[in-house]
Amino acid sequence: MKMKIHVLLTQAMLVCAAAYLSQQSIHAQGVAPGGPGGKADWLPANKTGFGTSYTTASNVWFTLQGGRLSEVYYPRLDTPSVRNLDFVVTDGQSFAIRAQDAPTSTRLINPDYGRQEEQPGWRREGDEPGSLTYQIVNTDPGNRWRLTTTYVTDPSRTTLLIEVEFTSLNGQPYQLYAVYQPQLNNPLLNAPLDESGVTRGNSLLASDAQTQVASGLVSWPAFSETSNGYLGTSDGWTNLSQHFQLTAHYGSAPAGTVVQTGRLPLTGLSGSQHATLALGFASGESAALDTANASLGAGFDQLAQDYAKGWVHYLDSLHNPPPTLFTKNQRNLYAVSAMVIAASEDKTHRGAFIASPTMPWAFGAGLDSPSDAYHLVWSRDLYEMVTALIADGDLAAAGRALDFLFNVQQKLDGSFPQNSKVDGTPVWGGLQLDEVGDPIILAYKLGRKDLTTWSHVKLAADFLVHFVSTDGPAAPYTPGERWENQSGYSPSSTASEIAGLVCAADIAQANGDAVSAQLYLTTADSWQSQLEKWMVTTNGPFSKWPYYLRLTKDGMPNVGTTYGLGDGGPNPIDQRQVADAGFLELVRLGIKPADNGVIINSLRVVDAQLGTTTPNGTFWHRYNFDGYGEMATGAPWGVTDFNTFTTHGRLWVIFAGERGEYDLAADNVFGAEAHLIAMSRTANEGDLLPEQVWDNQPPAGPPGFAAGTGTTSATPLAWTHAQFIRLAFDIAAGRLLEQPAIVAERYLHRQH
Repeated sequence: MKMKIHVLLTQAMLVCAAAYLSQQSIHAQGVAPGGPGGKADWLPANKTGFGTSYTTASNVWFTLQGGRLSEVYYPRLDTPSVRNLDFVVTDGQSFAIRAQDAPTSTRLINPDYGRQEEQPGWRREGDEPGSLTYQIVNTDPGNRWRLTTTYVTDPSRTTLLIEVEFTSLNGQPYQLYAVYQPQLNNPLLNAPLDESGVTRGNSLLASDAQTQVASGLVSWPAFSETSNGYLGTSDGWTNLSQHFQLTAHYGSAPAGTVVQTGRLPLTGLSGSQHATLALGFASGESAALDTANASLGAGFDQLAQDYAKGWVHYLDSLHNPPPTLFTKNQRNLYAVSAMVIAASEDKTHRGAFIASPTMPWAFGAGLDSPSDAYHLVWSRDLYEMVTALIADGDLAAAGRALDFLFNVQQKLDGSFPQNSKVDGTPVWGGLQLDEVGDPIILAYKLGRKDLTTWSHVKLAADFLVHFVSTDGPAAPYTPGERWENQSGYSPSSTASEIAGLVCAADIAQANGDAVSAQLYLTTADSWQSQLEKWMVTTNGPFSKWPYYLRLTKDGMPNVGTTYGLGDGGPNPIDQRQVADAGFLELVRLGIKPADNGVIINSLRVVDAQLGTTTPNGTFWHRYNFDGYGEMATGAPWGVTDFNTFTTHGRLWVIFAGERGEYDLAADNVFGAEAHLIAMSRTANEGDLLPEQVWDNQPPAGPPGFAAGTGTTSATPLAWTHAQFIRLAFDIAAGRLLEQPAIVAERYLHRQH
């Protein structure tokens, strides 16, 4: 569908734009009362839109949630700097309603920009989304007005642009306001903020007292009224909800939790009326204002074309969608998944791909503030993303990601941080051995065997071979497994360690180091031969046949060693009572065959203990008694004490992909395709895939809690999008493309 664009500034208009900057809006004077205002927070993590220009010159990213603009990231992808921008509609006399509180829909639109018919490429063949151009439609439940907003970023500047279309549906005039809450440079949220807002001419400027980050919000046509206030006391929404018009126009609001309000000169009459908002960012207020005005001067139409063209060209550079994606919706999801992963890379620190542009639940307020967790770089999540980048053909980005990992590798011992900021600064300080093995596997998969790569691989492989934990056990025992909260002998972690060592041996041989190669292979073989001794129980409660445990604390799976499960779960719990599907990594990485009897029985256990069939397909919980998810009421997850059972982990979409890969390895192509379809059905209206979906015991309430649909967990989760892409290409190839051939050759195709 071609985007309707009606505003294009000419050179003559630029003169007018300069003139309106010198005019004061109505009564914009004085200091707002009620400072410093209320305590700030972030919006829920179930985003329906995520976008940025493909260019590196525009280091600003936007998200959409609940029918409005939510967090905007600047100047890095680990730095949220905006909480929200709402629109408020009022008749000036009897009502004021936030647009997101009316019925709302969000969709990707296809502006058809940048398509050159003479150029080849799969993008020309259909109407799949060609860019991360999102549009929100809010329609008054009384059928009085409709608001349509379209979101892009300026490819050449640090500006978010919003094209506004406002329509009166009953012939009555209405007033439209933008209410903007800056939260610049990922501030601490345990107290009111220390930010300032001011009106300059018809523009709204905001800055943070502690950092060099500022924003400038401008409109064309210009705001006819402006005000600066404090959250919960003198902000625009509080004023409008009480008086149905802006009765206070404060020129500034220093040192607090600032909210800025501007009235757009639109009434909705005479058909649809249009305006453009530009939200510019820079190190200072004047520069932010200049940036926003420059984007206005370029015109929304032109910038939207440039924005879309960049993404179209990127998609054209990738492999065609796998033929196993039979439906239009699945092909759409492939395109969006590829763009979401690409958009998850920081533009200053190349190769730094974050897990998700979200702050779920307690992350960002309370548990960690300033926010980090999900917009950090995790070696494990980055590995998952790179396997998808390799599958879809973006080898340049895959190489940048591996270079980033090598740059953050700890030079003293060869390990990798549990997670880091996009500039490589370690954050949490934990150690997880699968995150040491994964970069080695990536080096092998990318064919990187040069001397520099080998120096990094040798450091990591030597670390794995010689690692001894502070608790006493040696590798493959890991201080942390892939769910972050337990140590022990883990099937999934050990799979990455074994595969990493075998890949390291191959790279060692290519560099003439036969001694290291032999050491790595001997160690890997020893660990592979002891997997069942360390991690398979023969007397557990779930089956009379042997099955893999989530992990063992002591390498003795028939002993009832106990531990505390975390997230409000049981303490103590017998390690034999906790299953998960992490053992499937042994099959995916070529360490155990799909028809292995213990693997098959472990699948039966996992299905019985953790599987749930929803209207969208079958999905699985992480492990027994998992508490990482919302409360029974749907209230957010938070840290709780052992044995409280107040939070409930839901179903994870990635497990459908992992099961699909197992089915493919077991020659069950039909099963693999069914799991791919199930994954695609969890996409929301913006084609974003979630971390978790509701199970068959969701909170009572509105349709948003329907089983098999996304929870308020991290959405989009780049790992989920990567898993979808990877499984689609695997099915098309009839094999696991990400499986290291050297590992499969050693353990699956060679007799010992």
